[in-house]
Amino acid sequence: MKNLAYNKRPKSFQDFVGQSHLFGGNAPLMRLILSGKMPHSFFFGPPGSGKTSAAILIARAIDSPFYFLNATSFKSEELRAILKNYQNTLQKPLIFIDEVHRLNKTQQEMLLPIMENYQALILGASTENPYSALTQAIRSRSMVFEFYPLEKKDLEEILKPYALSTEIRDFLIQTSGGDARAMLNLLDCALSTDLPLNVELLETFRKTNLSGTSELDTHYNLISAMIKSIRGSDENAAIYYLARLIAGGENPEFIARRLVILASEDIGNANPNALNLANSTLQSVAKIGYPEARILLAQCVIYLSSSPKSNSAYCAIDKALQYVEQNPNEPIPQNIVQFNKNYLYPHDFGGFVEQKYLHKDLKFVEWLPKGFEKTLKEWLDKIKGRE
Repeated sequence: MKNLAYNKRPKSFQDFVGQSHLFGGNAPLMRLILSGKMPHSFFFGPPGSGKTSAAILIARAIDSPFYFLNATSFKSEELRAILKNYQNTLQKPLIFIDEVHRLNKTQQEMLLPIMENYQALILGASTENPYSALTQAIRSRSMVFEFYPLEKKDLEEILKPYALSTEIRDFLIQTSGGDARAMLNLLDCALSTDLPLNVELLETFRKTNLSGTSELDTHYNLISAMIKSIRGSDENAAIYYLARLIAGGENPEFIARRLVILASEDIGNANPNALNLANSTLQSVAKIGYPEARILLAQCVIYLSSSPKSNSAYCAIDKALQYVEQNPNEPIPQNIVQFNKNYLYPHDFGGFVEQKYLHKDLKFVEWLPKGFEKTLKEWLDKIKGRE
C-alpha cells in the first residue's frame, strides 16, 4: 500500500513546493525544462526536499518514460534492457539513479556513451554533493543542482489540506528538519492507528527526534557547526555537534568525508598525521557502520580539534590556480623537461642542489610557524642556506 508521502507527490510543477531557485517561473533550470533541452543532471540535497518528485515531473514535462534505479543495486543488464526498448524509436527514456554517489568507476563509465549519444536522459540524486564522487568524464557531460531543506512556509503549504490543530501542525513541522517525507510519514503513522490525533501520539513515533532539527538547525547547519568548532579547536562543541548528527541518523561516511577535507584544509602540514587518521576513519566507518562508527568518528573529531591548525596548503593551491588562470603557459626551464641531460639529480648531491625550476621567482606557499609545518620550513631554510 502506498503511503501518504507517496500519494502527496506533486502532479505538476505548479503543485511543486520549495526549490524556487530551480523550478520558479524564471529559474534557469525551469527554462531549460520548458525548452525541452534538459541536460544530464545530478541533484543533491537533504532527504525529503523533492529530488525524486522533481525528476518525475521533468519526465512528464519532456514526455519521457521514467525509470527509477538505485546505485546500491545498480545492474548494467537492467539498464541495457531499458535502452533496448527504445533502440529504434524517437522517444528517449529518463533514467533516474538514486544514491548516485555510490556508483563505482566501472558503472560510471558505462553511462558515458549513453550520455554522449543521448540514448537517454540521465538524472541522479544524492543527499551528498556527488561532484567529488563522479569522474571527470561524467562531470563534463552533466550539470549539478543543489536542493535546499524545505522552509517552514513550504511545510505549512504541504499540510494545508489537513484539518490539524496549531499544536499538531507546529510539532510536525518543527520535528521534520525540513524533510517533507519524514513529516508526512509521521502524520500517516498517527492517522493509521485509529487513535485520537494529538502531540502525545506523534511523540510515540518520533521519540528519537524530539531534540531534532528545527529549520534553523538543519543538516547543513549542524555539519557546518561541527567543522567550525573543530577549526576553532573547541573539542567539546565539536563532539556535541557530532552527537547531534549521529542522533539525527546522519550517514557516517558523509561525516567522515567532511573530516578528511578539514584535515587537509585546516590542519595540513601542521600535523600531517591528521589526514592519515581522517582517511582511516573514512575507510573504517564505511565497513563498520553504526553504532560502533560513532566511536571512530569521536576519536577523529577530538584529534582534529586538538591538532595545530594551518591552512597554508589550501591558500597556496588557490593562489597558484588563480595565477595559472591568468598565466596559463609559463615556460618550463629546459633543464627539467623530460630526458634533458642538464638536469641535476639531487640525490647525487646529498639530497639537494641549486637549479632552476621556474623561469620566474613565484611564491605561493606562506609557511606558518605551527606544529610540524614549522619543522618543514626550518629544514627547507637549512638546505637552501636561508637560516
